[in-house]
Amino acid sequence: MEEVIEMLPMNGGVGDTSYANNSFFQQKIMSMSWPMTKEAITKLYCTKFPRKLAIADLGCSSGPNTLTIVSNLIKQVETTRHQLHKGSVEYQIFLNDLHANDFNSIFTSLPNFHQNLDSQMANIGGVGPCFFVGVPGSFYGRLFPSESLHFVHSSYSLHWLSQVPEGVESNKGNIFIFDTSPKEVQEAYHNQFQKDFSTFLKCRAEELVIGGRMVITSSARTCKDRLDKECCYAWLFLNLALHDLVAQGMVEKEKIDSFNIPIYMPSLSEVEDEVLREGSFIIEHLQISRIDWNLSNTNLNNIPSKDILNSGYNFAKCIRSVAEPLLVRHFGQHIIDKLFNKYAEIVVDHMSKYKIENINFNISLIKIK
Repeated sequence: MEEVIEMLPMNGGVGDTSYANNSFFQQKIMSMSWPMTKEAITKLYCTKFPRKLAIADLGCSSGPNTLTIVSNLIKQVETTRHQLHKGSVEYQIFLNDLHANDFNSIFTSLPNFHQNLDSQMANIGGVGPCFFVGVPGSFYGRLFPSESLHFVHSSYSLHWLSQVPEGVESNKGNIFIFDTSPKEVQEAYHNQFQKDFSTFLKCRAEELVIGGRMVITSSARTCKDRLDKECCYAWLFLNLALHDLVAQGMVEKEKIDSFNIPIYMPSLSEVEDEVLREGSFIIEHLQISRIDWNLSNTNLNNIPSKDILNSGYNFAKCIRSVAEPLLVRHFGQHIIDKLFNKYAEIVVDHMSKYKIENINFNISLIKIK
């Protein structure tokens, strides 16, 4: 399993196709979920008034989003602390992702992070000490000592499964669950989600203190039908682009037949079922959110064609920064540029005709036992 897990890090560095320079979409999602996160961290602080606060961001990746959420959490606690005339807080920040994650770029940016945070909070006397730790490893296993965390955050990571589900050999011509996927393939994906999400919850239950909180944002679907296209256009279009390369003779059809993306978009009921079954948490909030692929427009009829073109190509670069390591491992580096050129064309074409949205679930949990 470890070998499969390690295929999933995002593109590192700060190049044109890096995750750091193409994570605007995830930044928007994080911003939309901030009200729930803000409420959770505020209630946590006001319930316990800890002098030491241990916060973990799971699936932190690298780039500007990594430290943005940390900064927002600290500033919210500091503002609340100041309003309530409480003593200073020491922060222990744990940043987790896979071993191949570009942790170096995160650590290089820490001096500027501290400087900016101190400057922004100078009007209330500055910020307490902040200690950062990189934690390489899969969150589908234990990462921290028992009852050592107060707050866990994870944004846009938990839709990735720990491995390609077993028993999907019959999913010919598909890289995910699509219309022609057999019933046993759908069940295999669902079973892998159940196993992984249950393991994730059990591990975090051991690591969080009683009353600790966790906020998760991840891809989702709005209905029970696992073949629903609305939740997986990004991967449907990638499937189409790969088949175009087959038609050009650049990719063997058998290569697609043997490739399945380890990702799953659960329904709200599937998420709720696993939380209730595990039993260590209560759900404070569970909701669906949507984000338009064109971040600068909400009305399709008013979108200029140039904006569609720019947004389509930007979205293609976003997906490339996420999926390239996985694709290179199976298909080779030589197809990547042509694959994503075609992918961008498909995205732009569909965006010119339809409003396409990403669907996410946001959940706020409290550990009770």
